[in-house]
Amino acid sequence: MPEPGADGRKVIHVDMDAFFASVEQRDNPDLRGRPVAVGGGHRGVVAAASYEAREYGVRSAMPSVTARRRCPDLVFVKSRFDVYRAVSRQIRDIFAYHTDLVEPLSLDEAYLDVTEDRHGLGTARAIAEDIRARIRAETGLTASAGVSYCKFVAKLASDQNKPDGLCVIPPHRGAAFVEALPVKRFHGIGPKTAAKMETLGILTGADLKAWRHEDLRRQFGSSADWYYRICRGIDERPVRSHRQRKSVSAERTFDTDLTDRDALLAELARVTDYAWERIEKAQFRGRTVTLKVKFADFTLITRSTSFADTVADKPRFAAAGVRLLDALLPVEKGIRLLGLGLFSPSESPEGGPEQLGLAI
Repeated sequence: MPEPGADGRKVIHVDMDAFFASVEQRDNPDLRGRPVAVGGGHRGVVAAASYEAREYGVRSAMPSVTARRRCPDLVFVKSRFDVYRAVSRQIRDIFAYHTDLVEPLSLDEAYLDVTEDRHGLGTARAIAEDIRARIRAETGLTASAGVSYCKFVAKLASDQNKPDGLCVIPPHRGAAFVEALPVKRFHGIGPKTAAKMETLGILTGADLKAWRHEDLRRQFGSSADWYYRICRGIDERPVRSHRQRKSVSAERTFDTDLTDRDALLAELARVTDYAWERIEKAQFRGRTVTLKVKFADFTLITRSTSFADTVADKPRFAAAGVRLLDALLPVEKGIRLLGLGLFSPSESPEGGPEQLGLAI
């Protein structure tokens, strides 16, 4: 097994601080210093929360009714993705000044390989400081950054001193840094896996490191290889400037719960129109159509249908969605959200990161 940092790579993970909410506070002085939630509204979920809102326990993906209950003074604002994308492009231009090896994860975060010191700043820390300073000067926003020898440790480091923070973890400190952290913070370990690890007495990276590889295999299958390496601070994944898009989708939350077929089909048609617009824009082609349904009690299900060839036109995409919805009808409990997406990519289009469903 290679020594951490043996290849001499220098990786920065840049993560904007409460990006959507910070843009709204920047553009509307009345929102500064107040708890703000982007999205949500009467029936939706929170897309992003300001740090003032997070102090009350408001988080992204939280139902707006729960967020309002936790923070009665919460201010909801409509999302403006055209603005967020424009700001994201500004930030990407700043990244491109320093390196061509940029791997975006979303509009507000990315990995950068800065092994080549293009402008002779001397260290990866200096490059990260320059990036953060330029972001503040050109966008009026703050970013946190982690600097390390691999993607996994850099991502953990970027979260260490948020907001508006910088954390540098050199190779000789990597293993100890990871060992001290809770496994629930590890990228690639979701809530269910973290809960299972807790039942096994695995709470920290050090706890995970104490397990033998074969024992991890018995508990976690093929994922054990990843867990075994990351708890030792080892991650050999390169920074990829082009990542294959895995899906394109859209979803919509309704003002009232729906049970009537005609009403549901009308809403599904709206979601289909928007999803196909995004599919065409991304030049994405896939073989699997997936319907997402959230009921009034927040139960969430998905139903999929796959084809031997690609879904190349909107009528076929729409018809698949209708068939999937009809298979669920009639429903006893109301439906509050519908989503439709295209998955199982058949080719690798030129483009950015994986795109998850965008609420409309």
